[in-house]
Order: sequence, then structure tokens, then C-alpha cells
Amino acid sequence: MARKIKDVDGKTYVQKKPFYKRFWFWALVLIVIFGVGSQLGGDSSSENAASSDSSTTKTESASSSVTKESSSKSNVPTEYTSALNKAKTYAKTMNMSKQGVYEQLTADAGEQFSAEAGQYAIDHLTDIDWNANALAKAKGYQDDMDMSPDAISDQLTSEAGEQFTAEEAAYAIQHLND
Repeated sequence: MARKIKDVDGKTYVQKKPFYKRFWFWALVLIVIFGVGSQLGGDSSSENAASSDSSTTKTESASSSVTKESSSKSNVPTEYTSALNKAKTYAKTMNMSKQGVYEQLTADAGEQFSAEAGQYAIDHLTDIDWNANALAKAKGYQDDMDMSPDAISDQLTSEAGEQFTAEEAAYAIQHLND
């Protein structure tokens, strides 16, 4: 409701309620809350019933292997899975070496993961082709810096450089002009 106020000059003003004190505002808030709540949790009972029906139709050995797999994933600390996700990013987008990824994960100036989390990440990077990473780095050095094959090999294997293994660097140099 509006309230009438008289000014010092004798003029009459109408003071309205702020929007958050009005009925329509709170009605809208309740509608939004109930709408979001029903979207988030409304179908969980039907999904649970469907998943329990499907799990009972599976064979016992298949369901036990699924249970073992999900429990082993749940036993992995969050730090380890975070380190693994970062490691995949470094290896795939920056073409880093295995040792370079490990040092980036565990360095004080890097991601600051524990040594155990870094080693877990390195051990579980199964889909990375380290030879391809070395080759991509080698091509970058050749194209961007006009380095000789010997200088590229030194840079790839250097502890102050890319830290690829000698075998990975040899592969890169062998396939540099392919």
C-alpha cells in the first residue's frame, strides 16, 4: 500500500513499498524455488527405481565387477584425481614430457600437488603418446626458432629444457621432416 507523506513545503507525496516487501515479489520467489526444486530432485525416485530394476536383471558377476570398479574410484582421493586431470591437460595441450608434467604438478611454483598425487597422475596417464609430444615440441623448435636437429635433441633431453627421454628425442628427430 502507498503511504502519503507531506513535505515541508506542504506538497503531498506518495511513498510506495519497496519491491521486496510486495506480495507479487514473494509469490514469484516461491514459484522459482519450487520450480528449481522440482527440476533438481523431482525425478530421483523414478531414476532410482529404474536403476534398481536394471541392476537386478544383470548377472551377479557383472554387478559385482561394477561395484568393485565404482568403489575403487571412490577410494581415490580428490587430490589424486585433480592431479590426473591437470596432468592430462599439460600432456595433451602443451605436449609436455612425462618428467615435465610430474615436475609441473609437484613444483612449489606449479600446481603444488603432493609427490604421491603427482606419481599417481603419471602412472595413470595411459592414453598419452610421449613420442608424439616430443615430435610436436621438436617441430615447434624447428619452425619457430630455426634450431638444428642436434640443438633440438639437446633441448628435448635437457633437465633445464623439456626433459624427454633419449628415446623420445631420437624418435622426434627421426620423424622431424615427415
